[in-house]
Amino acid sequence: MHYQAAEYSWGYYMPVRSIGPDPLERVVRLASESAVVIFSVSSCCMCHAVKRLFCGMGVNPTVYELDQDPRGKEIERALVRLLGNSPGSVPVVFIGGKLIGAMDRVMASHINGTLVPLLKEAGALWL
Repeated sequence: MHYQAAEYSWGYYMPVRSIGPDPLERVVRLASESAVVIFSVSSCCMCHAVKRLFCGMGVNPTVYELDQDPRGKEIERALVRLLGNSPGSVPVVFIGGKLIGAMDRVMASHINGTLVPLLKEAGALWL
């Protein structure tokens, strides 16, 4: 696992790059660049929990910490739109470029047994 900041130990930290004028377009592009992508805020306990879940399963997610990026608020607003304006916009998880959703959807998928097949299909898990 690799992070730019040594204090992190779950996956890859990637600064959000400017990819285009539309934040929603940036989200879609960033989400498709890795098998598992988590949009997170470093101080969010639910974000921490979802990152721990994936790392505990042996998955190395790419993590975009929105509070550490100058354009993070734009990305966060785009994520809220994608989630249908639901409160608590982070964490938001994409697997294989597909929107899984926030923590509730990830945990529901984990509990009902559909998360592991999604991870395998995306090439994030080999077991």
